[in-house]
Amino acid sequence: MKPLVETDWLLKNIKNVKIIDASWHLPNSGRIAEEEFKKNHIEGSIFFDIEKHSKKNTTLPHMMPDAKNWQKVISSFGINNEDHIIIYDNSSVYSSCRLWFSFIYFGHNTNLVSVLNGGFKKWLKESKKVTSLKTNYKKSDYRVNENKNLIFNRENVDQNIISKKYKLVDARSKERFQGKIPEPRPGLKSGSIPGSENIPYNFCINSDDNTFKSVEDLKTIFGKLNLKENTVFTCGSGITACVLGLANSLINDTNPIIYDESWSGYGLKHDNKK
Repeated sequence: MKPLVETDWLLKNIKNVKIIDASWHLPNSGRIAEEEFKKNHIEGSIFFDIEKHSKKNTTLPHMMPDAKNWQKVISSFGINNEDHIIIYDNSSVYSSCRLWFSFIYFGHNTNLVSVLNGGFKKWLKESKKVTSLKTNYKKSDYRVNENKNLIFNRENVDQNIISKKYKLVDARSKERFQGKIPEPRPGLKSGSIPGSENIPYNFCINSDDNTFKSVEDLKTIFGKLNLKENTVFTCGSGITACVLGLANSLINDTNPIIYDESWSGYGLKHDNKK
């Protein structure tokens, strides 16, 4: 697997890859990712709207779309199955990791989908070239091979609370995981899934440039939990869980398993059994 590429590598190979800007910001941030993209982005980039291209017939935020819609969207971007895809964001790494996981879930070659280490923050810090020009691609015929084993649902979680076959690891802050502060989304209880553990996703990231910490540092962070071979990552809504998923892939060279609903589904006050 090649889950990460460095900014210098991308600069040298920029004409040989497909680049996607997966920036996403919380609604209360006051930032509009697509408008920022139009002003400044890496040359050749395509903008991917995580909200727009998520599952439609659900009240839960940015759930994984169905295979038919995914195939339609990715084909509209002119992306082929043989393309090496580089994903970055102008957020805090998490949305690029979510899109990385989405491509793996829908069957893209794991050696041909990578996150730009440090994302747009590091790219700008190094004064690398940006543009406002739009790139148009001819529509492709992208093929999907969905790997449903990479997503947990509520039934899987409920069964696992009893069987304890998988270890669930939550990427939210310790305060949210421990139920010490309210959840940012209305209608959610505070707390965490019974038996789950906690690694806040930002523990895996260097704050100065948004790069992932070294594999040795990640091994130390993950090693404190004595994780099982079967690990499932969760968070508030399935986004930051993918940061832990990528970090685990760097350590163990395995595809992550994500509880897609995460606490947005499990923590509903009005429906604890769902």
